[in-house]
Amino acid sequence: MGKAANSSIDLKNIHITDSFWNKYVHLVKDVIIPYQWDILNDRLEDVETSHCIENFKIAAGESEGEFQGAVFQDTDVAKWLEAVGFALSWERDEKLEALADETIDLIGRAQQPDGYLNTYFTIKEPGLRWTNLMEGHELYTAGHMIEAAVAYYEATGKKKFLDIVSRFADLICDTFGAEEGKIHGYPGHQEIELALVKLYRVTGTHKYLELAKYFIDARGEGENYFLNEEKKPAFKRIFPDFHDYNPAYSQSHQPVRKQKTAEGHAVRANYMYSAMADLACEYEDDRLKAACENLWDNMVHKRMYITGSVGSSGILERFTTDYDLPNASNYSETCASIALAMFGKRMADMEKDASYMDAVERALYNTVLSGIAMDGKSFFYVNPLEVWPANCIPRTSMEHVKPVRQKWFGVACCPPNITRTLASLGQYVYFQEKDQIYVNLYIANETEVQIGGNPFKITLEGNFPWENNLRFTVDGESESEGMIAFRVPSYAKNFCILHNGQKVEIKTEKGYAKIAGKFSHEIFEISFEAPAVFVHANPQVRADAAKTAVVKGPLVYCLEEADNGDDLSALLIDTAQTPEEIYDDQLLGGCSVVHISGRKISGEGWNEHVLYQEKPVSLEDVKLTLVPYCYWGNRKAGEMLVWMKESL
Repeated sequence: MGKAANSSIDLKNIHITDSFWNKYVHLVKDVIIPYQWDILNDRLEDVETSHCIENFKIAAGESEGEFQGAVFQDTDVAKWLEAVGFALSWERDEKLEALADETIDLIGRAQQPDGYLNTYFTIKEPGLRWTNLMEGHELYTAGHMIEAAVAYYEATGKKKFLDIVSRFADLICDTFGAEEGKIHGYPGHQEIELALVKLYRVTGTHKYLELAKYFIDARGEGENYFLNEEKKPAFKRIFPDFHDYNPAYSQSHQPVRKQKTAEGHAVRANYMYSAMADLACEYEDDRLKAACENLWDNMVHKRMYITGSVGSSGILERFTTDYDLPNASNYSETCASIALAMFGKRMADMEKDASYMDAVERALYNTVLSGIAMDGKSFFYVNPLEVWPANCIPRTSMEHVKPVRQKWFGVACCPPNITRTLASLGQYVYFQEKDQIYVNLYIANETEVQIGGNPFKITLEGNFPWENNLRFTVDGESESEGMIAFRVPSYAKNFCILHNGQKVEIKTEKGYAKIAGKFSHEIFEISFEAPAVFVHANPQVRADAAKTAVVKGPLVYCLEEADNGDDLSALLIDTAQTPEEIYDDQLLGGCSVVHISGRKISGEGWNEHVLYQEKPVSLEDVKLTLVPYCYWGNRKAGEMLVWMKESL
């Protein structure tokens, strides 16, 4: 077997103890996984029918009926199993493991004799395998199955699921490639590329890596595969929206090494970029690495929201153009922020550049968490930065925006994606390269590592992001030479490190403060300032011109109607004031709220029969309360606003 696939430090050795994150992480095994299992089995009333497990029973010949759900319905159980694998990596549970094993057995029985695994095509369209790569999601679904199997194997050491997906991967290797007689195509929805890299890393089977490279290298070369595919007699349309298909939607409009702007479907894009980063690392491909850098730069500096979300269009869930970042009608799919974090983590690891983790942290602390309720049982698919519930009306341009979280979705990619992300949060905290430990996120944890061949326990304690005083200890039985690199966040002011009580002269390299030496029993005390501040957008972001937002460290703040009444868009904020921070241990499980002053356009003198009049605007003074964006919508439904008009 090869090296670990999901983290440079085995996730079994990373135990999150963080009070901020454990509000959610502790829900994963006890609440979210059981809740989603009930949904996959159609046991809950008033929740979108999944039929996912039933599809596998039908495909296995153990039940009768028709396939139900989306063409990629199998991925719901795949991501559920991946989350189970990650959860078992930090706490084994016999009952949960037995349930997962039963599910894996069922998947194995649904697998076809040649290794093929996909209930939609097995049940509904058995004669149309691989005839609609544009829409069929066969390779996407295979990718999520592979990721799940790798996570489950790394957590439990059990190979059955890994063997199942390896058989399927072998079939895919025999089916696709540049060789004569193979299909010279690539996925309509990227995902399998990064999954094949993971499968290669745990099995050591090089053909999986080669196929991932083929899928990336072939994309966008020559005549577009999808435009030719839809002309073939066997092609059968699945999604009417794909009529008049634009290859940019699936990032197949150009060879990937020539792409310089983030285009098309935001989730597909970032899954592909993640695979590109993996392959750039594995093959030491400088051109591919440069393409990743260009795409990251365009996306993060011209097409990303302040909350770390991407995909501004509600039509086709896609990128549009530079600086087009509407707040009320944006899409900002939760999955897209997760995919961005996956891409950024890979780039940071490959280049050991902390600037990538600034955006990763922003996405994790804001959009990923806003996507799930604090009880773990409802979800946002779309993450707007401004909500007026009354205009979120079906069959309008706002119908994709939901003012309250939903129990589930007909297309339910986001809920299990959040679950697997929370369950594997440790993968973002550290990188390890030989005897060098990189501290990326200040999430409290206890972790076991090897430095110089000797076992060490490293512990990070603190109450970040509410407080910025942290204690990082390194304890080993034997002295070893190594290096600890602490990320200096872009928002951190007066960053300071004491090593065993002595102040360290900080010299940063690509955003990391590096301390090398012989370690045995070390205490590092880290402190910095990250007060709540007013920020402004680039003037080219038209939606945010003459507006301001409040940010504290990685957290974006917002106004909610629950605290400030309605008509939030009528507020004007004076940014000359200093925001006041107060920790409220009773609000939303405990959080820092921010108080500011403002003025509100008065409604006095207006009535329901007057829409326009010459009357000048009058203003009234108001006191306002902002809460972290990630927590919005956890109380009563109402308006929400991130970008506030500035009083100039």
